[in-house]
Amino acid sequence: MKTRDPRRLAMAAGLLALAPMCAEYVTGYDDSTGDPLALAAGLLIFGPLYGAPALLIRETARRLGMSWPGILALAAAFGVLQAGVVDQSMFSEGYRDIPYWEEMVRPTYVAPLGLAAHTTLSFVAGHAVWSFGVPIALTEGLNPRLSRTPWLRTPGLVTAAALYLAAAALVLRDHLRTEDEHAAAAQIGGSLAAVALLVLFALSRRSRDPVVRNGVVRNGVVRNGVVRNGVVRNGVVRDGAAPRPIAVAAGGLVAGLVFDFLPSTWAGVAAGLAVIALCGAAAVRLARSPEWTIRHAAALAAGALTARAVVGFFAVPLGEVPTVAKYAHNVAFVAGAVLLGVLAARRRGAA
Repeated sequence: MKTRDPRRLAMAAGLLALAPMCAEYVTGYDDSTGDPLALAAGLLIFGPLYGAPALLIRETARRLGMSWPGILALAAAFGVLQAGVVDQSMFSEGYRDIPYWEEMVRPTYVAPLGLAAHTTLSFVAGHAVWSFGVPIALTEGLNPRLSRTPWLRTPGLVTAAALYLAAAALVLRDHLRTEDEHAAAAQIGGSLAAVALLVLFALSRRSRDPVVRNGVVRNGVVRNGVVRNGVVRNGVVRDGAAPRPIAVAAGGLVAGLVFDFLPSTWAGVAAGLAVIALCGAAAVRLARSPEWTIRHAAALAAGALTARAVVGFFAVPLGEVPTVAKYAHNVAFVAGAVLLGVLAARRRGAA
């Protein structure tokens, strides 16, 4: 993979490694928890499975000028593809013989669709936010000057796509070989239709900030030479004020904890949708501020990642995992999430 700047390749490699950690390792739910060698070996599959899509999402968004709603829509599309088509966990009533799976599925199971509302929301939102959105925001936050430029050329994009397809094929093959429950053709078709709708929505979410061109404010209002209800910054008119990054991180932490500890009931599904809606509305409103920078986006991501890492202390790993190894794993990932947030918040540069 060639890039114009070695730093861009380093950023791409960082995202390739960070995405699977955020997706699979941060909660420490599997039997690889606390085993550095097993975790490193797992990246051979999880890197292409999560890191490659994260790169493709990020590169597509930056080339097309997508806003964050568009990025998260693409991330949700990959989440539906992953859970509905690749590993088909969305349509399973007893996935991988996980002992608590039926407890998660039964309360909100919708028989005509063959899925549970709770697990569907958890999978799609979890992938959109933690598997892809969080690592993209944190990686970009570590180098603000490169945050709005492509990191890969065409060979790099083709390689990322090939890696993802190979990993997805391996996971699907393993699922079809080892699991008794497989998604029906109608379920796969519905999943692909949802993916297509999310991609179409993402493509419609180009940046539409009011821009000053040739002394004229487009999509904004100028009266007597003064921009009303906004501030011109780098040619863009934005409103209001933004809180400090530490406050944004705290908000992400609280929202993440609330979402992760909701019960697997219809009330929990409703509350989860409310949390997503409120967080989305708040983020969109704050992002209009002239004081909002990529440091704030990274802080929000760090708060959400820390929440997921804290949840890991309450997770019971699958298989035999020594207690010391489990809690060492949890502490390491909480510390890592906080460290990434601090490093991103201290960065300076174009945003």
